[in-house]
Amino acid sequence: MTLFYEELHKSNSFDDEQENEQARANIDKWIFRILLFLIGFMPLIVLANGEEVISSIISNIDLLSSGVKGELFTHYKALLLIFGTIITSGLFLAKIIFMRGSIRKTKLNYILSLFSVVLILSTIMSPNVTIALNGQFNRSDGAISWLCYLALIFISMNIEYPKNVVRYIMYTLMPFVYVNLYIITMYFYDKNLLEQNWLQKLVSITLPAGASISEGAVLVGTLNQWNYMSGMFAILTVMFLAWSITSTRWADSILGAVTSSVSILVMFMAMSTSGFLTIIATIPFFILILIKMNGKKKAIISLLLFLSVTAPIFHILSIKNPNIWSESFGYFLKSNPYELQEVSSLIFKENTAHASESVVELPILPERGGSAGTGRLYIWEKGLGLVQDRPLLGYGMDTFMYHFPHYNIDARSGNWNEEIIVDKPHNTYLGVLYGAGLFGFLSLILIAGTTLLKFIRLLFKDTVNLIVLGIGGGAYFVQALFNDSLPSTTGVIFIIMGIFLGAILKLNVSEGEKV
Repeated sequence: MTLFYEELHKSNSFDDEQENEQARANIDKWIFRILLFLIGFMPLIVLANGEEVISSIISNIDLLSSGVKGELFTHYKALLLIFGTIITSGLFLAKIIFMRGSIRKTKLNYILSLFSVVLILSTIMSPNVTIALNGQFNRSDGAISWLCYLALIFISMNIEYPKNVVRYIMYTLMPFVYVNLYIITMYFYDKNLLEQNWLQKLVSITLPAGASISEGAVLVGTLNQWNYMSGMFAILTVMFLAWSITSTRWADSILGAVTSSVSILVMFMAMSTSGFLTIIATIPFFILILIKMNGKKKAIISLLLFLSVTAPIFHILSIKNPNIWSESFGYFLKSNPYELQEVSSLIFKENTAHASESVVELPILPERGGSAGTGRLYIWEKGLGLVQDRPLLGYGMDTFMYHFPHYNIDARSGNWNEEIIVDKPHNTYLGVLYGAGLFGFLSLILIAGTTLLKFIRLLFKDTVNLIVLGIGGGAYFVQALFNDSLPSTTGVIFIIMGIFLGAILKLNVSEGEKV
C-alpha cells in the first residue's frame, strides 16, 4: 500500500499540479488507513458505559423509564464512528479546497444529499428530538450515526485506492471473525467470559468508581445481540467465500475459505435464521460467478475446502444444540434429525371463572402464538400503522420504542406475549421509513438498488476482485430485511460499499461509460 501512494515521490521536479497530485495521494493514503481502522477495530469494541437516560414518557416500566442505564456494545463504537468521520471529512475537505481535488460525478451524490437533508429535517420535526439525534442508549443509531454513514460512503467513493484494496480489507476483517469465534464458542459450551475477573476489569475500565457490570451478564460476541451476530457474520461468510473463489493467490484462497467457514459457524451458533436466509439468497450470484470466471478448478477446490471444514463442525454443533439445525436448515425442513420429537402443550384456562353460586363468562382471549419471522410480521404491521400518521418525515431515527403500541391484546397471537416491550422494528427499511419518512426510505432503496445493479453488471465483466465488496453490500441489504442497523454493522458495510462504488465509478470512467 505504501509503495502505491509513494509512486509520485520518484520525480525530482514538480509543477503546481504535480505537487497537488502528490498531496492528494498522501491525503487518500491517510483516509484509507482511517477507513481500514474503522472497519477492523470499531466492531471489536466492548466497553461498559453508564449514562443518565431521560425518557420521553413517564412510565414504571424499566425499558421505557428514565434513569441511569448501562450497556456494553454501542456507545464507544459510536464515538469512534463520529471521530473517524470528523477526521476523514476534514482531510477530504482539505484535499478538495486546497489541493484541487475533485468529486466524482454520479447520481448517487444527489441521493446521499437528499438522505442527509431528510435526516436533519426529520430530527428537527421529531416529537423526541434528543433520542432521534443520538438514538437509544443501547443502540446509538440516531441521526448523528446515519449522517456519519452517509459521509463515510461519500468520502469512500471519492478517493483513490491501491491495487490490492480488496486484500487489505479482507485481512483487516479477520481479527473480528476470529475474536468472535472464540467468544461465542466459549458461550456455546457454557463458559461465560464475563465471569472472568480480568475481562470484567477490562470492559469496566471506563465505568465510574463504584459502578460494575450486573451479575448474570453474558458475552456472546462483540455485537449487541444474536440477530446482529447472525446477519453480520452471514455478510462476512459470503465476502470471504467470494474472496477465496476469485483470488489469484492460493494462500489467500485457502485463508479465505477457512475464514468463511469460521464466519458461517459463528453465524450458526448465533442461532438466528436471518443470517442463513441471507446466505441462501446469495447462492444464485455464486453460481453466476463460477460460470463466468476462468479459474473454475481453483474455485471448486476453494468451495470444497469451505464445505469440508464447515460440514463436520456443523454436525458437532447440532449434536450439542439441535437449535443449530432448527434456525438454519430447519426453516425449510421441519423435521430435525438432531432431536427427539416431543409433543408438549400448555393449557390456558382463561375463558371462565367460577364463583360460589354462578359462572362469570370472561372475554375469549387470543391464543398465544407468533406471527411469521418470530413475531416480526406483527411488529411490521403495527410499525406501518404508525408510519401512516407521519409519512413524509417520520418520527425521528431510533425512537420506535416510544411510539409502538405496547400491551395490545392482539400481541398474544402476534408476538406471544402482550407484555413484551418492542424497542426496534427488526427491519432496517422499516426503521428508516418510520424514522425518516418516505423520502428517507426512497433514498435508502436507491442506494441499495444502485449497489446491487452495479454488482450484477460487474458479474459480466472480467474484473472479479471487486465482486467481493459488491456481494458484501448485497448481503447487507438482504439481511436488512430482518435486522436493524447499528454503527458496527451499517458503518462498516457503508464504508465497504463506498469503496466498491468508487472503484466502479473509476472503472466506468476509464471505459467511457456514463455514471
